[in-house]
Amino acid sequence: MHTNSHNDLVIEQYNPRANAYLTSSVHAKGEDLELMASLVGRRPDAIALDVGCGGGHVAFRLAPLLRQVVAYDLSESMLATVAAEAGKRGLDNIEVRQGAAESLSCTPEAFDIVATRYSAHHWHAFQEGLARMNNALKDGGLAIFMDVVAPENPLLDTWLQSLELLRDPSHVRDASVPEWREALSKAGFVVGEVTKFRLRLEFSSWVERMNTPKPHVDAIRSLQNYAVPAVREYFEIEGDGSFTLDTALMVASKA
Repeated sequence: MHTNSHNDLVIEQYNPRANAYLTSSVHAKGEDLELMASLVGRRPDAIALDVGCGGGHVAFRLAPLLRQVVAYDLSESMLATVAAEAGKRGLDNIEVRQGAAESLSCTPEAFDIVATRYSAHHWHAFQEGLARMNNALKDGGLAIFMDVVAPENPLLDTWLQSLELLRDPSHVRDASVPEWREALSKAGFVVGEVTKFRLRLEFSSWVERMNTPKPHVDAIRSLQNYAVPAVREYFEIEGDGSFTLDTALMVASKA
């Protein structure tokens, strides 16, 4: 299987799986979503941008609080699914727009809030995507970044990236919190509060959601069977392959 670019690979991976991400409890729920909503609060005049919207869960959570949410994603299928679901939920203030994070184009300072969740680890131009989000945010606006974060320990970091890549070849990198801080600062943000969470991934639904090929599933299980106690304990690897990793919500503003 060969594609012309990383973005082509992302589209190839995610276009057929829009409904799986819409219905995924891992994506539809979470302490981070609730914290995001409490940080945003009710702002009836505000407009938000959800970058890499996927199944639309950030947009769905924000839409009742705001005047408008723009759900932005590379996958046309994801956007069609989000638009259809927004209609079913009566959220007529969600607008969908197609594109990659690194090529986000809009009027500077067009948005009161910019957010992204579980998307940035697929961006082949992570730094540029953050810079584009900064350009889109108004002075005094609120930026919220939610993603899987890598451990700072090199052994644990290598294990996490390996499992992610085997499950989904469009994976680029789960950045650590210090890497996020550095990248956000370079993109023109001032980083405020960082809240970390632990997220358990049930193995069978995790690989089924991505339709991971059996040889890759077998490779992940083989790696897990070789995990030394430090790895097994950190990721809380269970007998069926289920495991737990770190996520974080990072709040930022324009410098």
